[in-house]
Amino acid sequence: MAGKSGIIFIGSKPPMSYVLAIITSLSGSDAEEVTLKARGRAISTAVDAAEITRRRFIKDLKISKIAIGTEEMPAREGENRARMVSTMEITLTKK
Repeated sequence: MAGKSGIIFIGSKPPMSYVLAIITSLSGSDAEEVTLKARGRAISTAVDAAEITRRRFIKDLKISKIAIGTEEMPAREGENRARMVSTMEITLTKK
C-alpha cells in the first residue's frame, strides 16, 4: 500500500463505526481507495458499512472490486475437524 489505499478489517462493532473509518481513511493523506475485509458473520456488517458510506456520505464512491472466498480455520478445542469460513473483500474507490 503505497499511500494510495488502506485496509479496514471488519469485526463486531456497529456499521457506523466502520463508516467513520472509511471516511477518515479516504479524506486523509491523498488516499483514493479503501478495502474492507470481513469473515463469517461480519460480512453483512461490511456490506452495510460500504452501502451507508456510498449512499449517505460520499456520493462519488464506487465499488471497484468484490472478492469472495473461503478460509480453513483450525479446529477449536474439543472439535476434531477444521472449519471453513467465508471471506469477502470490498474495494471502494473515490473518483
